[in-house]
Amino acid sequence: METLIVHPESREKITALKAFLKALKIKFEVKEVPYNPDFLEKIQKGDEDIKAGRTTKVTLDQIWK
Repeated sequence: METLIVHPESREKITALKAFLKALKIKFEVKEVPYNPDFLEKIQKGDEDIKAGRTTKVTLDQIWK
């Protein structure tokens, strides 16, 4: 017996794969993949910086120069 790991790129593909597997009566399991902890730490730090007022405003003129 083999195990297949697939990486669908959209919600529609996930739905289609599940329907296909169910139609063929193939058992499958769903595992949620958590976010990378380093990424979550950066997001949380950014939220803290915003709440503490540690931000910089950039105008459109500054961006397009």
